Amino acid sequence: MNRQIQQAKYLFADWISAIVAWALFFIYRKYSVAHDDLSLIEIFSDVKLYYGIIIIPLFWLILYMIAGFYRKVFRKSRIRELSQIFSTTFIGVTIIFFTLILDDVVVSYRSYLQSFLVLFGLQFILTATLHLIITSRTVKKIHKKIIGFNTIIVGSSDNAVDIFQNLDNQYPSAGNKFIGFVNAKIYDKYKLAEYLPHLGNYKDLPRLIRDLSVEEVVIAVERSETELIENVIAEIENTEVVIKLIPIMQDFLLGSVKTTAIFGEPLIQISPDLMPAWQESLKRLIDVTVSLIAIFLLSPVYVILAIGVKRSSPGPILYSQERAGLHGKPFRMYKFRSMYMGAEKGTPQLSSENDSRITRFGKLMRKTRLDEIPQFFTVLKGEMSLVGPRPERQYFIDQIMKKAPHYRLLQRVKPGITSWGQVKFGYASNVDEMVQRLKFDILYVENMSLAMDFKIMAYTVLTVLKGSGK
Repeated sequence: MNRQIQQAKYLFADWISAIVAWALFFIYRKYSVAHDDLSLIEIFSDVKLYYGIIIIPLFWLILYMIAGFYRKVFRKSRIRELSQIFSTTFIGVTIIFFTLILDDVVVSYRSYLQSFLVLFGLQFILTATLHLIITSRTVKKIHKKIIGFNTIIVGSSDNAVDIFQNLDNQYPSAGNKFIGFVNAKIYDKYKLAEYLPHLGNYKDLPRLIRDLSVEEVVIAVERSETELIENVIAEIENTEVVIKLIPIMQDFLLGSVKTTAIFGEPLIQISPDLMPAWQESLKRLIDVTVSLIAIFLLSPVYVILAIGVKRSSPGPILYSQERAGLHGKPFRMYKFRSMYMGAEKGTPQLSSENDSRITRFGKLMRKTRLDEIPQFFTVLKGEMSLVGPRPERQYFIDQIMKKAPHYRLLQRVKPGITSWGQVKFGYASNVDEMVQRLKFDILYVENMSLAMDFKIMAYTVLTVLKGSGK
């Protein structure tokens, strides 16, 4: 499967749809105003038509990207896609209508409504038609196993064999391309080994997912192994795979079985997405926009802080540390130096409230969180976000994991300049406090939304203004 080619198909289709829709609407709009007093030559000699053909399609492509049209291009539901196109088209046409059309020649309010409906109808019908053609052809290939998603089964006995046979023989196919299985418990003989290669233990899943480009993991353990399900999910929950489990009767009764297939095997599906696609795109756009504005507005503050740090004690102005970011990937995090040079030698140490290693000017910066503002540049690079769990050093992560293995949940998202843990708890001076702060960051990850981000940023601003940071 080539995702870039599939994405290019949707992009090209949307570009063509937007050009044709705008051209037809432009012609309609001209005739509705001038009636029979206008010729096609006059219409096509109007420079506004060509400005629109260049600008309007770009607007639609950007809007569709924000809405998440070009993500998961092989996993589209046609009904959901139609709904998404309908709502996004309505928003886009409303923006175009109020920014470009309201200053047009006034005929009547009825003509405005007709223009709105014509533009909406053209854009929606053309976009939806081309999308459905591409998606239907893709779905057909998935059903015929021409396109498949690399899948690993967790389990090795009767349940695993049943699930494998049911999914592998299912028609139309759900697109699972089984490449092997891993065991949850060790047995003398694995029944599933008669059908699929044994790839190791469930603890090998992170490596297998990375090395074999795995997209789905189906957990099909026996009832005697169900206590291991939580451990299996913990191993892979910070990856991008789709997790599916065999439901028990209680799951049916509680309504937790989610499936996109009517005739397929009923499985509980755990999606790796924590936010809707449009919110993720908008979150990144807000990160970039706010960081650029902050860097511009705070440029005098950068200069003042640099002078203050330089005069507070000998040493460099900026201090950098390697921290663990998204999916545990290391990156360099920069701050204005708030400690004396050589304050940390040998074993990594956390700062405390009355830490003698912190300069007087450093304490002021920490109270107002101004030592963190160089991280706006890291946000622009895409290694951090404005809001997200605070990144830690691997040395402390290893200690936290011994007491709270669910810390790995935080690595499902980009770390942030500020976080719910920072707002509610502040800096941690030891591992136990880090574990206490963890519950606030877990709460954020499990309830991620733009509304939550705005709330955290508002509280952070209040903390800076009050100078009440811990």
